Amino acid sequence: MPSLLLELLLIVGVGVTLLELRHRLRPSSPLRLKALDYKVKQSKSALDIELWLEISNPHPRMEVMVPELKIEPVLLGKDDLSQLNVSTKITPHHPDESAEPCSQSENSRKDGYWTAYIVKGHKSTRVQVTVQLQSNESIDIQTTTDSIWVDVHWVNYGPFGRLKCRQGVLVPMRRPEPLIASQVSFHSGDGCEVLPIKTHLLGTLDNTVDVLSHYAKAHLRPGDVLTIGETPVAVMQGRYLHPSTVVPGWLARLLCRAFHPTSSLATACGLQTLIDLVGPTRVLIAWTAGLALKVVGINGGFYRLAGEQARLIDDITGTTPPYDQTIVLGPLNPTKICEQAAAELGVSVAIVDVNDLGRVKVLASSHGCDEALLKRALRPNPAGNANERTPLVLVRPN
Repeated sequence: MPSLLLELLLIVGVGVTLLELRHRLRPSSPLRLKALDYKVKQSKSALDIELWLEISNPHPRMEVMVPELKIEPVLLGKDDLSQLNVSTKITPHHPDESAEPCSQSENSRKDGYWTAYIVKGHKSTRVQVTVQLQSNESIDIQTTTDSIWVDVHWVNYGPFGRLKCRQGVLVPMRRPEPLIASQVSFHSGDGCEVLPIKTHLLGTLDNTVDVLSHYAKAHLRPGDVLTIGETPVAVMQGRYLHPSTVVPGWLARLLCRAFHPTSSLATACGLQTLIDLVGPTRVLIAWTAGLALKVVGINGGFYRLAGEQARLIDDITGTTPPYDQTIVLGPLNPTKICEQAAAELGVSVAIVDVNDLGRVKVLASSHGCDEALLKRALRPNPAGNANERTPLVLVRPN
């Protein structure tokens, strides 16, 4: 019997080792793409958007080629935008020994062709993206366009093979003005008042503390609690990815079938995203133990064992456009963000996850925050779950 148990443990150990090795040796590129800055120049019949992207390679030795890079802009607004003419231009600004890092290199061509470029270890390069919108006189671009989703399709080529990458960057073209005193109208709540606060469509070009300060600071009083949804915070941190960049393995394809159809882990890509975050062994153990606990009437075991991110992942359709086509992860360092915002604003700050079913989860909060008050105030979901664009809610105790 002991030898049989030993053999069983040996088989399990070998299986787990192979599972982890397969996961860790999967093709992946060290290159990272992020948006640095943007400018918008508007007139009645034309609009020019200039966006700067940075491609960096944190690996100390690996050299990675970028043989292809193209832009597909998607216009967002409340009106019909089909009459607008859209043109794009990509200008690489590769660093070299004889030029400044941001200067235009010899690899830039007037015809817009992207010349394959090698990003060496611990190096980076920059790309200038220009999107021009033009309309006839019957369409006012300034009022019809709201934001532009700059969808970057690029290829990474190196020791890992050839990977197709895709990453979207949201560029806001119009921002609502912060509320003035005459526009502030609190709603009555349970022992409190609540004020949903509208913002522009948020993205990686925004900063959480700056957004809170810009839209809410003028209306804050001592004792207030300012909240923001966890998904907008994650979006501003760039924690979203297109499903086409997720390659689900056999484990994700198998285990995802056991989750409720409304769960964000009920799809192979959704569950694979969690596996990529915490590893296949932890997910497998959490799934097995969670199933056993469910048999004896204890629910939620998987989410407790798999970690916080298991509850926070939003699969496609889980948030507002254009992020409805992406998988959004949970935010990083939420408590640190709350403390920084509280120090800046002088009131308590919390990052929350709320839905229309009355579920309120305080993901993180600054020191001394009254979380019981927040749960009462946010249970009716004053921010909404549709396209209200009110990710901030100000809670004021009576």
